[in-house]
Amino acid sequence: MSKLAEKCDRYEMELKEKVGLKSVDRKLLDAVTKACGPSIYKKDAEKVACSDKKELERVKKNFLIKKLELKDTPKLDEAIAETCAAFGKSRNKFRAMFYYLLVKKFRKSKMFVG
Repeated sequence: MSKLAEKCDRYEMELKEKVGLKSVDRKLLDAVTKACGPSIYKKDAEKVACSDKKELERVKKNFLIKKLELKDTPKLDEAIAETCAAFGKSRNKFRAMFYYLLVKKFRKSKMFVG
């Protein structure tokens, strides 16, 4: 099994167990994880720090605005805050899982899977 597949397996399990999703679109999760590139293999970069305002601004600018092509509105900040809250007290806010939840929220799955 590849390292990417191992990461996706872990993310799927955590989305179900820690975030409380009943089901996970594995094809989409795989595509979002792959789009994160090498960051998922770097200890610091693989997680989103919800307590770091600069980090959340980067998520908004680089992922929501640039990657998902969304307009910069207060809805983006609200979605980021909701996604942070979805993880509860879990310290493992893995970037791929975080982005997956945002993609689902904004219904942008078609950008990752045809």
